[in-house]
Amino acid sequence: MLSQPLALPEQLALAEPATIATALQWACLLLAPTSDSAQLDAEVLLLHCIKKRRAFLYTWPEKPLTPEQVKSFEALVQKRHKGLPVAHIVGEREFWSLPFMVNDTTLIPRPDTEILVETALSLPLSTYAKVLDLGTGTGAIALALASERESWEITAVDKVDDAVALAIANRENLKLTQVNILQSDWFSAVKARDFDLIVSNPPYIDETDEHLHQGDVRFEPQSALTAAEEGFADLYYIAKTARDYLKPNGYILLEHGFEQAVKLRAKLVELGYENVATVRDFGSNDRCTLGKWAE
Repeated sequence: MLSQPLALPEQLALAEPATIATALQWACLLLAPTSDSAQLDAEVLLLHCIKKRRAFLYTWPEKPLTPEQVKSFEALVQKRHKGLPVAHIVGEREFWSLPFMVNDTTLIPRPDTEILVETALSLPLSTYAKVLDLGTGTGAIALALASERESWEITAVDKVDDAVALAIANRENLKLTQVNILQSDWFSAVKARDFDLIVSNPPYIDETDEHLHQGDVRFEPQSALTAAEEGFADLYYIAKTARDYLKPNGYILLEHGFEQAVKLRAKLVELGYENVATVRDFGSNDRCTLGKWAE
């Protein structure tokens, strides 16, 4: 479909009449200088406008767009051209094959976090396991787990009221109402102390990291991204405090940066966890570390 590249647009406008093919070509050329996923961005934005599935783009590349669709697509592409995340533009991001509503009050779910879900599901937990998700954000981790384990008793917490409201909205939309979602600054409002699994994707980026000023993270809340102590503060706090909330032989599972695994494993061992191990993500980067609380 993109075998006949167009000249770089001189203005942020799509020439009419436009087809699916020419619209994607125009958008890809416009977005390429500012996005490393221009093709995917263009497709997601166009699908949002025409309300079709992805296969439709390749089945009907010559299908004309209506003037209304052209106008809508132009507006969305211009927002992406200015740097706004695609998920914020369309208000949705897929995670674990589930549609999650997103906004700028919390992080956009990342594909690599699916490794956290996959690892949790592989643990030898009981049919009626009690699970705590700390810093749930959109609710992605807790709700993905609930979609696979209907009998698990899952509690998800976040300290940001707007994030809690968003997670609740996603819970209702996905009809996974068995998940309990509440406002809590980490463990502050958590009453139970017999969890089989405590899972978290906490802030773990160093506050001085230069990447905070690049790409989509510029539009996400810094409080959900960064932590003191070179990014380890929240990871260490959760690991330390979780010992009082896990039942014997319960597990802790934490997402972290790809360069943090060695120090985090050492901290878990120091804190008394056993069977400490790190799991790699789809890019073969160290992504999450787990341990078992044996006391």
